[in-house]
Amino acid sequence: MSKVSIDWSKLGFDYMKTDFSYVSYWENGSWDKGQLVTDDRISISQASTAIHYGQQCFEGLKAYRTKDGSIQLFRVDENAKRMANSAARILMPEVPEEKFIDAVMQVVKANEDYVPPYGTGATLYLRPYLIGIGNNIGVKPAPKYLFGVFCLPVGPYFKGGLSPVNFEVSKYDRAAPYGTGAAKVGGNYAASLLSHQEAAQRGFADAIYLDPLTHTKIEEVGAANFFGITKDDVFVTPTSPSILPSITKFSLIHLAQNHLGMKVSEEDVLIDELDRFKEAGACGTAAVITPIGGISYKGNLHVFHSETEVGPVTRKLYETLTGMQFGEIEAPEGWIFKVK
Repeated sequence: MSKVSIDWSKLGFDYMKTDFSYVSYWENGSWDKGQLVTDDRISISQASTAIHYGQQCFEGLKAYRTKDGSIQLFRVDENAKRMANSAARILMPEVPEEKFIDAVMQVVKANEDYVPPYGTGATLYLRPYLIGIGNNIGVKPAPKYLFGVFCLPVGPYFKGGLSPVNFEVSKYDRAAPYGTGAAKVGGNYAASLLSHQEAAQRGFADAIYLDPLTHTKIEEVGAANFFGITKDDVFVTPTSPSILPSITKFSLIHLAQNHLGMKVSEEDVLIDELDRFKEAGACGTAAVITPIGGISYKGNLHVFHSETEVGPVTRKLYETLTGMQFGEIEAPEGWIFKVK
């Protein structure tokens, strides 16, 4: 029984201080042991590279309460690998995979009372981050780094059930060709704020970004990856060096192939060829899948399956993946990490 008093039905995606966070410091070529702390504030130099030059990256993942009351993580090793790749792209020290997983496990265990009950659809969201700190005013890597993990309970993304939303194609670029688009760094998200705001003001859920070189191919949908289901049942998702490699997307690729018996193709997705697809969606940690009702481009709204009903393939993918995350369906070997 949880010792915290939370109305799980009213949870959104808002910050909440929980009991413990994790911090570890890198200096002179090595990481310290790391520790759990009760303070949700960090103190860094005003000359830190994270502030001035954007030398920072982060991850997002969830802990799930299963029907028997146990807690599990989903493919946390892939989050560790992706953070290592992001760190390498902007010259930060890698957080070893074992240290990353151990830190996440410690935070979940220490905040077990904040893991929502099974059946609520709510989860414990975890935010690992890595930032350059210390006294450094020149454009160069920091002399010191902080790796941290904090958590908060979040509600189900779709309060009223899974439902399609519309997006519009943005005139802005999310990332440069061969830039930092494939790394989960804060600058990519800062670049998306204006386009998201303008899309929302026009009544859309978010913006869709085209490839920054030719502006002819779909790359990302807001902060998520795109996928489409063709009329002959092929699961198609874009490929590009400036797309963030989504752990959810690669999980869906596996499920489409091995559970639904579909063909899968990673290829260019031309914005002028949307009529290839009978269904479309955006995928990522927060929502798992956001069904796309329609995409607005050059003043025209292209509708896929429906603006009000979720397509059957999209729904099956969503139910299969979330079933695995909550322990209702057996997941492929190595995908589930039990919190002891």
